[in-house]
Amino acid sequence: MIKKVRLIISGRVQGVGFRFWVKGKVKELGLNGWVRNLETGQVEVVLEGEESLVKKMVSECRQGPMLARVDKMEVFEG
Repeated sequence: MIKKVRLIISGRVQGVGFRFWVKGKVKELGLNGWVRNLETGQVEVVLEGEESLVKKMVSECRQGPMLARVDKMEVFEG
């Protein structure tokens, strides 16, 4: 089953390689999507693909790369 989610991630997520990390993980998992910095200091991620892989990526985003700190993550489905 194909699933699509939009994530809004808050914390120390800009200037720490978060977008680059997301792009690499998305490619590694074979998902479609994009990532961008928001003016609010948050990062927005849109993912689409096999449900189990999307869930795995959402879980990975809760941690982020080594230098990042994820304080909050909102998940919007569909």
